[in-house]
Parts: sequence; structure tokens; C-alpha cells
Amino acid sequence: MNIVDCYKNVRQRTEMICNPLQTEDYVVQPIVDVSPPKWHLGHTTWFFETFILTPYALNYQAYNSEYNYVFNSYYETVGNRVIRTDRGNLSRPTVQDIYLYRAYVDDAMVKFLSNELKEEVKKLVLLGFNHEEQHQELLYTDIKYILGHNPLFPPYDVNYTSPSFEIKNDDAFIRIKEGIYEIGFKGDGFCFDNELNRHKVYLNSFEISANLVNNAEYLAFIQDGGYRDFRHWHAEGWDWVKSNKIAAPLYWHLIDGKWHQYTFSGLEPLHLNNSVCHISYFEAYAYATWRGLRLPTEFEWEAAAPYFTWGENWEWTESAYLPYPGFTKASGAIGEYNGKFMVNQTVLRGASEVTSPGHSRITYRNFFQTNLRWQFTGIRLAK
Repeated sequence: MNIVDCYKNVRQRTEMICNPLQTEDYVVQPIVDVSPPKWHLGHTTWFFETFILTPYALNYQAYNSEYNYVFNSYYETVGNRVIRTDRGNLSRPTVQDIYLYRAYVDDAMVKFLSNELKEEVKKLVLLGFNHEEQHQELLYTDIKYILGHNPLFPPYDVNYTSPSFEIKNDDAFIRIKEGIYEIGFKGDGFCFDNELNRHKVYLNSFEISANLVNNAEYLAFIQDGGYRDFRHWHAEGWDWVKSNKIAAPLYWHLIDGKWHQYTFSGLEPLHLNNSVCHISYFEAYAYATWRGLRLPTEFEWEAAAPYFTWGENWEWTESAYLPYPGFTKASGAIGEYNGKFMVNQTVLRGASEVTSPGHSRITYRNFFQTNLRWQFTGIRLAK
């Protein structure tokens, strides 16, 4: 597939994700971590305009000079921006305006990509593809939070079906021998800078579960008073539970004595065999402690990943998000992409059911703060 077709596919998939939405759904921001869908549509367009068209396309005229302020996310190098908490207050530009903006930039990008490109520009375009694919996953998770916190629990798509994943025998653990393992990206394809440099780590022998923790197993933790017993929790996690009155995973609702769960197809009875999802690191750690087990480190996870099925939910690890040996940040705004977030975050590995196709790999390092759970996050145990 040539670069123009790749560009069109990425851009069309983003809009496909938004097809089931009503206009009012595009503008809601319930919490700071959730951006309105229309902001994602504008920001991913701004990325191509700002980092490719403006510096490299001859005689390109920006669609609207004010959009840099509206759709810049966190790039200090590029200038001032609307603070994250105020994205939901932007009634203008309208949804229609943003789709016109996308069409304008898409037309310019298709013309630009039809020319011979320098290698540095090709790399930026590829980064733009992967950046938009990341936002496609964020669109899914943000839409679910928006609709899942509407008291009517409206479905995103009544025909939505989660992909099925292989389940091994109950309580199956995989033993990994001690030794030196190579960690990090290797190959000629795309990777993010936080997956570099490939390096060696020594691991003691360990065992890791072949399966993710399912809803039935997690329900046993709840019924045993897991959210009421401080012994299972980090101090900060216990404060989080008490301060926020947490008593179950996100989207779980106890209705007439029976547990239900909000899904993309609406509110449904809890499916006990499904993997538990939308779990914070605090909850993952507490559950593992309750079981007398632990979470794997990100290095253990990467070494063991070829031996189990992964990709259903992002999996919390016991690793802080830190740079690999020899990590360097690129110059300019692109250098702000990952490196400046390497503090107070915890690594997740794998992928989720809403990760964009072809966008998951064993070396991928996702990361979030320990209290967050609006992403598709689950638990795999180790010992």
C-alpha cells in the first residue's frame, strides 16, 4: 500500500469510529482525562498541519491560525494552548467546522504525499499515522466514558461485539527460566522512541499466568471485602479508595442485587468469564496481594509474552515508566512526545480490543498514572 492510501485509511478509520455519535456526543468532557471526540478529530488534523504541511509544503496556508491554540495538546515548543480541563468548554469550532478542517488538511496532505519525500519527512508522516492510531484508541475509551456516565446508559453501537480471545486451562502458569533477556524494539519497522534502545536484563526464574484475571475471580475479591481491607492496598491506593468511595471496577453497577456492566452495546449483566477490565494499578496490586501473588515487571512480561495470548486488555506491570539505557529525546517539539512523561507513571504492556489494527507489538510501552482506569486495563498475575 502506498503512502497516500495509508494516509487515507488512517484518517477514514478515525471518522468511522465517530459515525455512531450524535452531534451532542462530540462535545462532552466529563473528567480531565477524557477529551471531547471533536477535539481528537481536530488535534490529529492539527498534528499533520503543524509538523508536516506548515514546514514542508510549499505555499501551504493554515486553515485557521487560531486552531494552533485550540488543538495543541502539550507541545510547549509550538506555543500556548487551551488547558486540558477546558476542552469541553469549546462550543466553537463546531463539529461541522472541524470536519471541514479535516477535509482541507486531507486534501493538502494527499497532494503533498504524491510528491517525492525526503526521508526525514517520511518519518514524520509515519509518526503522524501512529499518533492518530493512538488517538483512535483514545476515541473509543473516551466515548465509552462519555456514554457510560450518561444515566440512560445509551449504547455506542448495539451491534458492537468484542473480539474473542483464547483461554487456557484454569490456573495455568507458565514458567520462565532465569537468564539474560534482550528487551526493546528490534527491526526495521516503526517504533516509538520509548521502545529504544534494545538492551539486556537479567531475570530470576518466575511464573506468569497464561490468562488474565476474569470477572468471576475479581468478584470473589469484592465479596471477600477486598475494598474494605487496607492490608491489600498501598497507602496511596487506600486513600484513593476511601476518598473516591471505590467499591468495584469502573462501569460495574449493582442493580437489584445483581452486578451489571456498561459495554459499548449498552448495560448488560456481568459476564463472569470475561476478563476484568477498567482496573486501576491500585486495584490490580490489591487483587494480586489478596491472591498472595504479584504483578509482573514489564521486562518479565516482554520475555514471557511469546508464550501466552495477549491483546485483550492493557496489562498493568510492576514497573515505573523510565527511559531505557541510552534513551535520547529528539530535538524540537517531537522530542516532547514521550520523554517528558517519564515520571510518576506506571507501565502497561500488551494492547486492548480497541487498539488500532497493526498497532500492537510486544515491545510497546503504554503508561498511565496509577489511579486511572478509563482505559481498557486488566490484570495478569505472576509469582
